[in-house]
This record gives sequence, C-alpha cells and structure tokens, in this order.
Amino acid sequence: MQRRRIGKTSLSVSEICLGTMTFGSTCDEAGAFRIMDRALEAGINFFDTAEIYPVPPEMEWVHRTEEIVGKWLKTKPRDALVIATKFCGPGHGWFIPPVREGMTGIDRHHIRRAIEASLRRLQTDYIDLYQTHWPDHEFPYEHTLQVLDELIQEGKVRYIGCSNEIPWGVMKSLAVAEQYGTARYESIQNNFSLINRRFEDSLAEVCRRESLSLLPYSPIGGGVLTGKYQAGQFPAGARFSLYRDSGPRQQQMARRFVNEKSLATTAELLTLARELNITPATLATAWSKQHDFVASTIIGANTREQLEEILPAADVILPPEILTRIDEITARYPYPLG
Repeated sequence: MQRRRIGKTSLSVSEICLGTMTFGSTCDEAGAFRIMDRALEAGINFFDTAEIYPVPPEMEWVHRTEEIVGKWLKTKPRDALVIATKFCGPGHGWFIPPVREGMTGIDRHHIRRAIEASLRRLQTDYIDLYQTHWPDHEFPYEHTLQVLDELIQEGKVRYIGCSNEIPWGVMKSLAVAEQYGTARYESIQNNFSLINRRFEDSLAEVCRRESLSLLPYSPIGGGVLTGKYQAGQFPAGARFSLYRDSGPRQQQMARRFVNEKSLATTAELLTLARELNITPATLATAWSKQHDFVASTIIGANTREQLEEILPAADVILPPEILTRIDEITARYPYPLG
C-alpha cells in the first residue's frame, strides 16, 4: 500500500482510505471491527468518519459510527493511524441533520460542541483531519477558519479540510485564510467517480495550483459501478434499493445515481474490467487513485468480503491505453449524475 501526502501537511496516508458511514446501521459493530482489522492488516492507515454517521442519517442511530470507531481505535496504537471526522454544516436548506436539534451551523458554538463530542466518542484527544461536512456560503469563512485555527493551536486538531465544496468556496477559503493568518483547508472531500467526473472541470486545477488534495468519496458510484443495478435490478439491502423506499431526498439520490446514462457507462466498464481480469470495483478504485490531485480514495464496505473485492486496487496501475479507453467510454455518456 503506497502512501501520499495530504496537501501541505505532514500527514502521510495510504492511497486507499476506509470510509465508515455504514457502521452502526447496515453494518453492525462486530462486522465493522472485522472490516477495520482487515483494512489495517492490508496497510490502510487512514480512516474517515463523521459526527452525523451512520447513513442514512437518523435519530435512532446518529453518532453510532464514531462510537464504534472509537472502541476499535482504543485497541490500536493511536499514533500509527490517521483519523478524519467531519462536523455538520448548516441545518437549513437542503437537509436538516439529526444533530443538535437540527440547528447546526459552522460557527464557534457548534464547532466547539461538535469537536468535544467527537473526541469523546472516538476516545482520543486529537483529530488528525477535521472537516466541514458541507459549506455555508452565506456565512463568513473567517469565522469558521478562526475557530478551527484555535483548535489546532490547542492540539485538538492537527489539520483541517472541507467537503462538498465548489470552486468559489475553496478559493474564497484560501484567500480568507491568507488574509487572516489562519490555518487553511488542506483537503477537499467531494464525490468523484467514473460516473461523476465533474470535479475535473475546475476543482482539479484548483487542487493542483493550490496544493490541495482531493479525498474522493463514492469511487464506485455508491455501488452502481459494480454492476449490481444493471438490467433494472435493485438487490435487497443495497443502498439505492433502500433509498427508493425512503424519504424524498433519498429517492432523489437513487434516481440521480441509477439512471440510463450511469447504467450505460457501467455496462461498458464491466466489459473492460472482464478484459483486464479484475473486478469492476477494483477498476473504479484504481482509476480514482491514479489522479495526481488525489491523496487517498475513500472506499466503503458493509462486509469484509466487499472490502476484499476492492483491496487489489492498491496494486493496480492502469496503463495509458486503458485510461484512454476509459476516457472514451465516459465521454459517450457525459454527466450521468446531472
């Protein structure tokens, strides 16, 4: 397992990061421990979670993921691991989180409450990478960055990052950090996959020029790129099978990921994966980690078997001619996710 630096930090992380967002909902504690143990054994030293996990966000199990990761972390050498978590963005607009009565924000009050609770659940005294889960473009960046900088000075956080940001937001945050002399976001955690290459339009160049690192999530398109949804199938227990029977927001997400363009893209990639004698999940993950602006690709697994299907990507380097074929395939079905 190769390692890369995140942004301008001293964090050296495995090219594959283990995401934990199903731990405590569709994956129980015992299963989560098996997955994390296997990930560590395979050379993964980077684990990502969030105060709002597991998904789908529900009051009945919110915070459970950090608690599970914390129990596991307590049995491991803390300094050998890089732990990332996220605090909720604003509770108005597109989504009301089941945290702090839905009145979340990225101000001093909420960040302070969030960090103390996450440290307690994770059973650690510091977070390696603390991330804004989603932005508030109407709230001054300096207010958020100043309190995050305080946490760094206090030793509770080592570095900070953002998630689900747009080009304007990243550049605004960097300008504000320089203006006020605070710590800056060193990473951005956005959706990026073979069915969602929108990051390459402009954010990739921002990362290159500003030495920011992408930590892409959903590299296998929420499972779509494994082929499990081909031919109109919605397997029992699969994410978008569950989302189809959930609330309006989840139903919309299912339609966004599972559609004519995404399935057509997947069909051609499945053929390519068979030619290469690798699994579709391995192909998608290997493609993600080969980008120069990517530090570590975040994968998720509900079972150890699913993890085993992805781990070979650590040793796969796709040659130029295969990357060209992938570009040709994805160009035939532009912007499957809209």
